[in-house]
Amino acid sequence: MIKEKTADSPLPQDQQEPVLQSILIVDDEEDVFYSFQRFLEEFPVRTFSAKSGEEALKFLKTQAVDVIIMDIRMGKKSGLETLKEIRKLFPQQVVVIMTAYGTCQTAIEAMKMGAYDYILKPFNMIELKSVITKALEASKLTKEVASQAFPANAFDSRSLHIIGKSAPMQQVYKLIGQVAPTNATVLIVGESGSGKELVARAIYQYSLRANKPFIAINCAAIPENLLESELFGHERGSFTGAMAQRIGKFEQGDGGTVFLDEIGEMPISTQAKILRVLQEGEFCRLGSNEPIKTDVRIIAATNKDLAAAVAKREFRADLFYRLNVVKISLPPLRERVEDIPDLVDHFLAKHRRYLPNAPTCISSQAMRSLMAYHWPGNIRELENVIQRAMVLATSATIQNCHLPEEIQAAEKKKYFKEKSGKGGPAGGLDFLVQEIVSSDLRDHRLETLKSLLHRIYNQVLEECEGDESKAKRILGFHSAWVSTLK
Repeated sequence: MIKEKTADSPLPQDQQEPVLQSILIVDDEEDVFYSFQRFLEEFPVRTFSAKSGEEALKFLKTQAVDVIIMDIRMGKKSGLETLKEIRKLFPQQVVVIMTAYGTCQTAIEAMKMGAYDYILKPFNMIELKSVITKALEASKLTKEVASQAFPANAFDSRSLHIIGKSAPMQQVYKLIGQVAPTNATVLIVGESGSGKELVARAIYQYSLRANKPFIAINCAAIPENLLESELFGHERGSFTGAMAQRIGKFEQGDGGTVFLDEIGEMPISTQAKILRVLQEGEFCRLGSNEPIKTDVRIIAATNKDLAAAVAKREFRADLFYRLNVVKISLPPLRERVEDIPDLVDHFLAKHRRYLPNAPTCISSQAMRSLMAYHWPGNIRELENVIQRAMVLATSATIQNCHLPEEIQAAEKKKYFKEKSGKGGPAGGLDFLVQEIVSSDLRDHRLETLKSLLHRIYNQVLEECEGDESKAKRILGFHSAWVSTLK
């Protein structure tokens, strides 16, 4: 049953719109609609609700709304299935998708299918207000969103192995979903090891060129004198050692996607020929003046600041502007540490296929160390660390001692840095107690240390005439640790 609630407009009478805008909430949970009713009271809108995708589609055939806010997981017809049908029937409809499961695939598919935006439960109220405001404005001013109809076979489920539910990664998924079905050139920027090629493959796999070749070339790994031959091919006899004609990557990838990794390392002379491919869609093999037409989409990636390279005349400005049509910036791992547990689970499962007797989980102390480390090598370094620990561990659980020394020490360094920054007590004993009570050790050494700390605490407590607060303050102990020593 469709329910409606008209919100009282907070605007003065002379500023009110003659017709209120409307929002349809589609969710199979009754409480969600009532929560949105209360939240939307500050907006001059009418609100409607539908409990299923089928109910929403039936309603839309009789009444138009400005914005639809729809859950992904519902009854028989999912939010994505409903969105697909809405796109066919009402291609200009503004739809915001909401979900408690912020996976890479759902975010990308929702944006690719024409969702205006994608928000996660539980909602950040400031973000939710911003999304609704922008969605209403988009509906009012243009009645258009960047959307496109796609064949049904374009939405097959794919395993991309892009892991992360953090806010920075959700923004990356949105951009992938928006840019994938177009032919726009994409520039992916990010530190080494942050997953740039995975993003390039995701764009390809969700594009309309997914049944055509994907050609990846690492511009930094190929010697300068061979790079042009790899890219464009050569004729027999065009240079010493050219014993036969060679087809280049741009010719092999005709109709598909060419990924130029580390393009910041490409020689200036080769950059000019890449620019010609982008501008004219053609190139010449080495040793030939005959142009060859090619239809490829170029995705480039770099860990360099190309704008700075342009200023230093190390990179062509015209090529930079041609590549930088849509830029996707990948966050370093240290800026999305909340994704580390999911990444660790993924790498444990991945490498257990080749190490059947390897650990199946990781201790809480080891996880804290991983999340405290600064990860200069990003996700690639994390995978190497997990693989190493799986090889060294002799039990079912990866312990802190199986991690490299610099990572084992990371939590302690972070603790003392925070202590010194806050002007707190020296904190050495406090951290030592924390290390002991949460230690992976399970032998007599642990009991000996606990006994020693117990004696230290009792001695200070006696000198403080039984004042526990004063004793804890002198030692820098937290209350939680004291209870374990009694």
